[in-house]
Amino acid sequence: MSQNVKTPIFTDSSLHVDQVYTSSKAKKTKPGKYPFTRGIHAGMYRDRLWTMRQYSGFGDAAQTNERFKFMLEKGQTGLSMAFDLPTQIGYDPDATVSEGEIGKVGVSIASLDDMMTAFNEIPLGKVSTSMTINSTASTLLAYYIVVGESQGYNKSQLRGTTQNDILKEYIARNTYIYPPKPSMRLIGDMIEYCSNEIPKWYPISISGYHMREAGATAIQEIAFTIANAIAYIKTCLDRGLKIDDFAPRLSFFFCCTMELFEETAKFRVARKIYSKIIKDTFHAKNPKSMQLKFHVQTSGESLTAQQPDNNIVRVTIQSLASILGGAQSLHTNSRDEALALPTQESAKIALRTQQIIAHESGITKTVDPLAGSYYLEHLCDEIEDHVWKYLRKIDRLGGALKCIEKGFFQSEIRKNAYRLKKEIDSEQRTIVGVNKFIEESTAQKLLRVNDSIGVKQSRKIKKLKNKRDNKKTHYALSKLQEVANTTENLMPYIINSVKSNATTGEISDALREIFGEYKPKEVF
Repeated sequence: MSQNVKTPIFTDSSLHVDQVYTSSKAKKTKPGKYPFTRGIHAGMYRDRLWTMRQYSGFGDAAQTNERFKFMLEKGQTGLSMAFDLPTQIGYDPDATVSEGEIGKVGVSIASLDDMMTAFNEIPLGKVSTSMTINSTASTLLAYYIVVGESQGYNKSQLRGTTQNDILKEYIARNTYIYPPKPSMRLIGDMIEYCSNEIPKWYPISISGYHMREAGATAIQEIAFTIANAIAYIKTCLDRGLKIDDFAPRLSFFFCCTMELFEETAKFRVARKIYSKIIKDTFHAKNPKSMQLKFHVQTSGESLTAQQPDNNIVRVTIQSLASILGGAQSLHTNSRDEALALPTQESAKIALRTQQIIAHESGITKTVDPLAGSYYLEHLCDEIEDHVWKYLRKIDRLGGALKCIEKGFFQSEIRKNAYRLKKEIDSEQRTIVGVNKFIEESTAQKLLRVNDSIGVKQSRKIKKLKNKRDNKKTHYALSKLQEVANTTENLMPYIINSVKSNATTGEISDALREIFGEYKPKEVF
């Protein structure tokens, strides 16, 4: 498309872009100071680089352990764990519904033994681990605690994050098990338990990533994510927790896609709006409660199967926007992820992308290098105005849970996804290698997870169920069910079930019997 000044130009979020900007209304603020627009720390990357946390996990626990060790050896500074679908939705490998899915999109973790193997010779008291897990997050955290204890670490020494954001599952991702009310209860239990017992752990990472990948605009991603955060905060306050007791350990997870300036602006606005809500609405006193701490993953949806080496460039641009936006940790997607799970070589290139930005680009030499850009600050003003409008509308509709029940979030995301698809199909939006600059495809070396993993995992779990003390296991599970019918915190009973060698599927099934399963309504 010609960049004729008479032709209207818009950002990905449909914000109008002028030919040139010559002034700004932005107020001067300092990094590390409320409302944290310019970053949550005064020194940002001059003092400490972001955590380079590459998302890994496939096949069985032994294969994932090898990948973890390889990435740590290559300079990765934190672990990020991907789980297969049966693990995510609470089914063991020997369940009929698990067939064909075991180890395919992440690692199969069906038991404490699997978790022990995944972290063999990796000291949990010295490494930070993020687990992308939601419906079964309480069980996976319980495994992690017990593995840490087996290595000689007290749970108070463990550092990391469980994603544990069920609301976005109902909106966009769909790996839910239980209905919203008991799911929110489980999340509240985890936040309360971590606040008291695992002070270095982030029990929830409130996620806009999957909504963005489903088609949300940058504006919708921030608005809907913060609306969900408000729902989680209210759940904790309703339990009698004080805002400053748990808010410092809330974290966020965002997507970063291709439009560099809009994405950078998005992160600045998210920090500013969140800090104002925590201070003015929830009356927090601790500045750490007001800090929006976030992990970024570059956009998987933006990657193309055509000419996959082009994805290295896409990921580099997205990484720059994330760092210019002030991320605390970053995962860079690999070039082949539109086709398969990344090969070891592709994962190394993705990590090297972060390392080159950190050590060679110069953008870490000063804090917030894009501050003062008239265009950036104009985008910040526009995005902030639109996010507040969404938040007011969500509040009028009854909050995030009501909006999910009514299909409001889902409908807004679908409408924008449809708009984007039409723009690509009509070539109004150029995707290099897809609708322009097209070439014949060439064969790629891809990682394939063998179906024998499923057979192996199924046999392993059956063997475990035969050799353990089943009387002890069944007692722990019955106690878990008994407490599920009360308001008592479930985490100690889930940990006890794990110690008795109950499996991921058995713990999930025990709670299914009490809580039921979520069946979504069709939303058109």
